[in-house]
Amino acid sequence: MSIISSDKAPKPVGLYPHARKVGNLLFLSGVGPRVAGSDAQDSQVPGLKLDKNGNFIEFDFEAQCRSVFDNVRVILEESGSSWDNLVDVTVFLVNMKRDFHTYNRVYAEYFKDNQPCRTTVEINSLPTPIAIELKCIATID
Repeated sequence: MSIISSDKAPKPVGLYPHARKVGNLLFLSGVGPRVAGSDAQDSQVPGLKLDKNGNFIEFDFEAQCRSVFDNVRVILEESGSSWDNLVDVTVFLVNMKRDFHTYNRVYAEYFKDNQPCRTTVEINSLPTPIAIELKCIATID
């Protein structure tokens, strides 16, 4: 088993790697849309601006979707895998009613050629002020 971390992806919010390779499988930890290099204290999230009380000033869910997909791609490539090797994607949304339509449309753009198994779940919150997180499994050569 090998542990994989990358400076090209957002820093983990806790003590865990970006991914672990076990045999020919690659398991990604939960990946959010934060900007690469930013940590939980920075919370640089595309399409999100908060006031000093944590209330939304600006919210662009599509920007978060695109950023999280790009972050997953970076981790896959840094791990020696690729987007086409994804076999399972679990998606966590904090507001299914508001965000599912946008997420599903953007997902279809990114996964047009490779169609991994997918599960989408609504949850109450995530550890940082993000609206989407992905948990992925891919193959690796």
